[in-house]
Amino acid sequence: MFNTILIANRGEIACRVMETAQSLGVRCVAVYSDADAQAKHVQMADMAVHIGGSAPADSYLRGDAIIAAARDTGAQAIHPGYGFLSENPDFVEAVEAAGLTFIGPSADAIRAMGLKDAAKALMVEAGVPVVPGYHGADQSDDLLAGEAAKIGYPVLIKAVAGGGGKGMRLVETPDAFADALASARSEAQTAFGNPDVLVEKFVTHPRHIEVQVFGDGTHAVHLFERDCSLQRRHQKVIEEAPAPGMTPEMRDTMGTAAVRAAEAIGYKGAGTVEFIVDGSGDLRADGFFFMEMNTRLQVEHPVTEAITGVDLVEWQLRVAAGEGLPKSQDQLSITGHAFEARLYAEDVPAGFLPATGVLTHLSFPGGARADSGVRAGDTISPFYDPMIAKVITHGPTRATALARLQSALSDTQVAGTVTNLAFLGALAGHEGFGQSKVDTGLIARDLNALTAAPVAQPRHSVAAAMAVSGLDQPPALAGFALWQPMTRAIPLTYADQPLAISVQVIDAHTQLWSVDDTSVEATQSHGRWVIDGHPAPDVSVHDGTATVFDGYGLIYDIVDPLDVATSAAGDGNIVEAPMPGLVRAVFAKPGDTVAKGDRLAILEAMKMEHALLAARDGIVAEVYATQGDQVTAGAALVRLEDAT
Repeated sequence: MFNTILIANRGEIACRVMETAQSLGVRCVAVYSDADAQAKHVQMADMAVHIGGSAPADSYLRGDAIIAAARDTGAQAIHPGYGFLSENPDFVEAVEAAGLTFIGPSADAIRAMGLKDAAKALMVEAGVPVVPGYHGADQSDDLLAGEAAKIGYPVLIKAVAGGGGKGMRLVETPDAFADALASARSEAQTAFGNPDVLVEKFVTHPRHIEVQVFGDGTHAVHLFERDCSLQRRHQKVIEEAPAPGMTPEMRDTMGTAAVRAAEAIGYKGAGTVEFIVDGSGDLRADGFFFMEMNTRLQVEHPVTEAITGVDLVEWQLRVAAGEGLPKSQDQLSITGHAFEARLYAEDVPAGFLPATGVLTHLSFPGGARADSGVRAGDTISPFYDPMIAKVITHGPTRATALARLQSALSDTQVAGTVTNLAFLGALAGHEGFGQSKVDTGLIARDLNALTAAPVAQPRHSVAAAMAVSGLDQPPALAGFALWQPMTRAIPLTYADQPLAISVQVIDAHTQLWSVDDTSVEATQSHGRWVIDGHPAPDVSVHDGTATVFDGYGLIYDIVDPLDVATSAAGDGNIVEAPMPGLVRAVFAKPGDTVAKGDRLAILEAMKMEHALLAARDGIVAEVYATQGDQVTAGAALVRLEDAT
C-alpha cells in the first residue's frame, strides 16, 4: 500500500477519497486554487499545495503543476477523483512518466472508451448490444441530417467526448435538427474541446441503468446495477440501487455484458458501463443497449457501496498498489436498497440556474450518509460545480430506503443560498417514483408539480419574525406594561410579497401575532415554543434573510424600515445575466427587430451554456456586452425598446 497519495481534485470527491485513504493510514496531499484556499478538502489533508488561479484551467486542469506537487511532497500515486483530469489519457501518461502511479485505468483504456463513437464500435466487436445510430467520422451537416432521417425521429445528438449531459440534444422533428446540432456542437467544443457528435435512436420510454465494474487489468467483476433514470436535461438527480423491476436473468445478462466490455480493454480500477434500457414494459434481457463507459469513479458510487458493503475507494487504492481483486464475482451480493439525492445550489423557479453564495448554515440528519465538500461558512463559487452534498440512505427494502430518504431531505438544513432541496423532496415523494414507475422522462412530464414553490403558512412567518426580533428568547419581564400590551410591527417579505406582521407580547411565555389579518398564538412550554399548535421550527438569521427550516427551507427577506426605497436600474427592458459567467456569444445587434423567445446571447456558467431570450417583442436599442466578456450576476447585457 502507498504511504502518501495526492488527490488531483477538490470538493466532495476529494474529501471522500481522503476519508478512506486516511483510515488506511495513507497520508493525503491536497491541491487547491485561489478560490479554495480555505476549502474543506484543504483542511482535511495532511499537506496542501497551491497550484494556481480560481478558474479550472489555471489550477485543477494543470497536469504539470499537479505532478510537480506530487513529486515535491513525496506522493507515490495520484487519485484523480471524477471530472477535471480523471479521464484524460495524456495526464495518465504524464503521471506514469514522472514515476508515479495513476489510481485508475490505463491511458489506452481511457482512449478506447473516451470517444463514444469508437467505444460503440469496440462494443459491437465485443458482442455488447448498442443503440442503432451513426457514429462515423464524416461530420457534415447534410450527412448527419440524412443519417437522422434514416434512423427515424426522435433522435439524440450527443458529443462524442465527455459526459454529464453536455453537448446533448433531443431532436423530435427534422425542422429542429439544424439548430440542435449547432447548439450541441458549440457546447461540446466549450466543454471538451471537440465539437464532433454522434446521432442515435432515442428510446421513447428510456431507463438509464448502469453497471459498476471493477478490474485488475486482466479480469473484472461487476458490483450489480444502479438505476439513474431520474434525470433532468440528461443530468442525474436521484439514483438508486438495485434497479426496480430487475430480474435475475437480466441482471446476469447485463452484468456479463459490462464485464465483457471492461475486459475487452484490459480495464483496471473502478468504472461504470452505462446502458439505455427499454422501459415501455417489464425489463427483459434483450431490451438494453450500451451507451458509454465512464472510466472513473462515479458520483453515485455510494449507493453501490451501501448495497454491497464494499468501499470502492479502498478497492481502487489496493488494486493500484498491485493487489488483486479483493473479491470474486461469487463473493459479491446485494443487501437491501439504497438511494442518493444530489443537493445543489440551484435556483429551481428560475429554471435550475446554478446559484452562488455563502453557506451561512448547513446540517444533515444523523440517520443518513451525507458526502459533502463544504461546511457552514464556505462559499459556493461560480468557478465549479455547485454541488453541496450527496444525501444517501439505505434500508432492507426499497420502501424503507425511500422513506428514509424523504425523512433525511426533510431534516436537511441549508441557508445562505437557494437550493434544489424542495425539488428533491417532491421527487422522493412522487407517487409514480414510489411505485417504481421510473423513466428518464418522469421529471419533464411532472415538472410543474415538482417545482411548485413551497407555501409559507402564517406560523412560518411568525417563526421568522420571532427570530428576527429576538422574541424567540424574550427577557423575563417581556410584555410588562402599565396599561396594556404594546403592538410591535416586524416587516418581512416572502417571495417578494410584503407581509403585515405585528405582535403583542403578553408575557415571557405568551405572544399574540397577526399575519396579514390572521391571528396566531405562540406559547412557550418547557423551553420550547409552540406556534399555532406546531413545534416552532429552527430558524437561521443572516445577512438580511431569515431561513425557516420547514418545507425544505422557507426564505424571508428582512425589511429595514430605515431603508429608502429605490427602484432598480433600467427601464424594465433590460436583459440581465442571471448568474456570473462568460459571454459565449452575442446574437443581438442594435436596430434588430426581435420576437419574444428569440436568442439574444449565450452565457456560459458552471460548465453549461444558458441561452438568454427576449422576454417580449421589440427593437434592440443597445448591446452592452461582447463575446468573451466575464460578467457578474445582474449585469445588463441587452436593452430592448418598443417598436416605433
